Amino acid sequence: MKKANLATQVLIAFVIGTSLGIIFQKDILFLQPVGDIFLRLIQMIVIPLIFFSIIGGIANIGDISKLRRIGSKVVGFYVITTILSTIIGLAVANLMQPGKGFSAEQIVTGGEPIKEAAPMTVGGTLLSMIPDNPLHALSEGNIMQVIVFAAFLGIVMTVLGDKVSTVKKFVEEGTLIMFKLTDLVMMTTPFGVMALAACSIGEYGTAMFSALGMFILTHYVGAFSVIILLYLFIIKAIARIPLTEFFRKLTSIWLVAFSTTSSSGTLPVSLKVTEEEFHVKSELASFSLPLGATINMNGIAVYYAVTIIFVSQIYGVDLTLGQQAMFIFLTTLISIGTPGIPASGIVLSIMLLNTMGLPTAIMGMIVGIFRPIDMIHTALNVTGDVVSTLAVARMEDMYQEEDEANAPQVTLAP
Repeated sequence: MKKANLATQVLIAFVIGTSLGIIFQKDILFLQPVGDIFLRLIQMIVIPLIFFSIIGGIANIGDISKLRRIGSKVVGFYVITTILSTIIGLAVANLMQPGKGFSAEQIVTGGEPIKEAAPMTVGGTLLSMIPDNPLHALSEGNIMQVIVFAAFLGIVMTVLGDKVSTVKKFVEEGTLIMFKLTDLVMMTTPFGVMALAACSIGEYGTAMFSALGMFILTHYVGAFSVIILLYLFIIKAIARIPLTEFFRKLTSIWLVAFSTTSSSGTLPVSLKVTEEEFHVKSELASFSLPLGATINMNGIAVYYAVTIIFVSQIYGVDLTLGQQAMFIFLTTLISIGTPGIPASGIVLSIMLLNTMGLPTAIMGMIVGIFRPIDMIHTALNVTGDVVSTLAVARMEDMYQEEDEANAPQVTLAP
């Protein structure tokens, strides 16, 4: 009997976990350590995987002018899709009006304590991306700083060429080791997804049917609107991939994203599917996807848009078109600076509400229902990473040939 592929295994595990959560509710929380172990395993490999992938991806491109061209297209797709996702999120929120009929007196201020974020500026955001101590950035898991450091190393190695052949060999072997380690960790994915799904439903499932159901529904409609209005166009017109094939291959990525609510945590699966299922060349996927897991937050952009409209409607504040236009700029900036970790949007929401002059007491209530919201927006984040990568791969002719796809190699350009 043929062994089920990863997508099928994860889907079965997700269904089993969801069913257990519905049946046993909070009694199923004894499985939480299994989910926590899976998350720890993912976190264990993310930083070294990103570090070696970025260096190897840039070094494999091999040509500075080609790197500049590909890098500008990748970043361009990420920025444009973030802006368009924010606009779509605002349009959906204005149309559905999730805050109408919900009075401020109904706010529940209890729940998890919320820490305000410091005001964000363009200069401050750019400065925070550059590590003053690369080893410290690696040890504390600052993904953006690790990416910047690895990108500089990859560029320098490309410029030096054969003079650093020994270092290139080390990076090549390190990349191979990380890919093998990723394969081992991926073997635990079905068990981790089952445990995380069961505990999530067991603890948060009733939030789906609370008085904030319209708020949650608006987030899901906004996310699916981005897929329908934006991603489908890119997939059909630019990447030129059949939609049935695209969604079938993306299933395992979505289910892991739903379970972990972490773009970075989903990265090993995203890399595996993009390279092995969509046959994108490793030098592009290894550069684009780790970068996207950090700066491409289309789902978070939709979350901010819906939340701002929701809060403004609850408190009877009418946001002008000018204010909403300013919000698009702020959201793009904040989304790029949002780390790809669970619940990061909660903290930065405080800063955004303060910037827009809106009350923040509502966040005490949103914390309690954030999990189902975070699930859909994480799935949207990682989908955007893959979609943009596929589009650039088509534009740059960076798909593997059939024989390459069946026997992938990790090589660094001399």
